[in-house]
Amino acid sequence: AFGAKLSADELQQLADWIYSPVTPRPDWSEAQIRASRILQAKKSDLRDAPVFTADMMNLFIVVEAGDHHVSILDGDKLERIHRFPSRYALHGGPKFTPDGRYVFFCSRDGWVSKFDIWNLKTVSEVRAGINARNLAVSTDGKYVAVANYLPNTLALFDADLNLIKVIAAKNLKGDVSSRVSAVYDAGPRHSFVAAMKDMPELWEISYDEKAAPIFDGYVHDYKMGEAIALPGFLNPRRTLLEEPLDDFFFDQGYANAMGASRRADGSGRGQVVNLDVRRKIADLDIPGMPHLGSGITFERDGRTLMATPNLKQGVISVIDMKSWQTIKQIPTLGPGFFMRSHENTRYAWVDSMMSPNKDTLQVIDKITLEKVAELKPEPGKTLAHIEFTRDGKYALASLWELDGAIIVFDAQTFKEVKRIPASKPVGKYNLYNKINRSEGTSH
Repeated sequence: AFGAKLSADELQQLADWIYSPVTPRPDWSEAQIRASRILQAKKSDLRDAPVFTADMMNLFIVVEAGDHHVSILDGDKLERIHRFPSRYALHGGPKFTPDGRYVFFCSRDGWVSKFDIWNLKTVSEVRAGINARNLAVSTDGKYVAVANYLPNTLALFDADLNLIKVIAAKNLKGDVSSRVSAVYDAGPRHSFVAAMKDMPELWEISYDEKAAPIFDGYVHDYKMGEAIALPGFLNPRRTLLEEPLDDFFFDQGYANAMGASRRADGSGRGQVVNLDVRRKIADLDIPGMPHLGSGITFERDGRTLMATPNLKQGVISVIDMKSWQTIKQIPTLGPGFFMRSHENTRYAWVDSMMSPNKDTLQVIDKITLEKVAELKPEPGKTLAHIEFTRDGKYALASLWELDGAIIVFDAQTFKEVKRIPASKPVGKYNLYNKINRSEGTSH
């Protein structure tokens, strides 16, 4: 019915061809970025007040990958306010301006979209790259940074998506290029922090116009002007590492970035990088491949702890963030991707979506560090990615199916409250929680 079958040798030849390097390597120039920008709504045509009634800080933005749409949900009424088509294959993590009016989306093929939540309209778009990883919005709302896999660049824009500059992701010598695997905003530091997938460097790019100059390499006496300084504003300050980081998140004070590295054998290791002294200060004893970007931090017995699932083994690693020692491994039903909690609940929720038990959410008590519940509302279907309402009263889970839903649970009793139909909701974020907490720093 489907024509001739390929032989084993032909299949191998096809695989080799697919993975062979493209020559010349595709590029996306500054001129192409600027030419791609689309202005879809003028500011003079937009109201300076919401066109709907709701608590503007208790809205959810839901990325529905099944049919490439975005929904806006009322976190009080737990109802959909608006639904609109998006670019193809959006990254699941939209980013907000500090006033909560605008949200930015990034698609895997490099398109960045600015959406006015108050007016329910897309304002502008630009293509930042050919293959983009994610984006970050500065805490002051003035800058947008986009991490690209292809080309190997970090693209910086103003809030209206006008290109400011493109930074080639290369080492200091310029002989090694890298994909940018993640970029996040470090609000208290007034900077973006970016991880490099293919070279052992972590970059910090300050958006403070008064940032101190950057001296790469060793300088005997700064006062003598022995080195040529790079302006500290919108330029990378490099931290050299032993091995690359693939993803990371910050501690609550933003002095440290906890990162995960990938190795050729599929294993991984966690490390702690201090952004002030610009070096690794500790290793993290985490089995398997940690996905630290989805970990959490919380207080327990006067200590700050970090907890993270991983992609290889069914355990949650709980680490003391003062000693950086693992104090407990909590067994789960299988490898998981997302772990989330809220300051108003004693519980953390985690999935096992990388395992046969992908249909089960597990609830962990942050005080006893024990599993207290397992939730399986739809046997055999993928259930993941918890996000809480502003007050922490409800936990919303994603049923990752084409005919899926947002399933709302009571965060204290774990009982299902209602379902909101959605087409493979891969990411959903409460506006208040995202503005007031950075990646992975939820309590």
